[in-house]
Amino acid sequence: MKKLLFLLAIVLFGTTSCATRVVHTTPQRNVVVVSKAPRNHTVVVVKGKRYYKWNGNHYRKTRRGYVLIGM
Repeated sequence: MKKLLFLLAIVLFGTTSCATRVVHTTPQRNVVVVSKAPRNHTVVVVKGKRYYKWNGNHYRKTRRGYVLIGM
């Protein structure tokens, strides 16, 4: 009887999973990437992170270029 209950428990726990897949979808935003910063840009360091500023806007450097951020 104990073997039967043990085998039943293994089958029940073996077929179910605790892990579930959660997919979060975020709305797509229009992001403008500036490929090259102008000569008159300034570098601003905030909490150890570098931001670039020109024309009153702050940008973050990425692989593709500079992305406008809201500060």
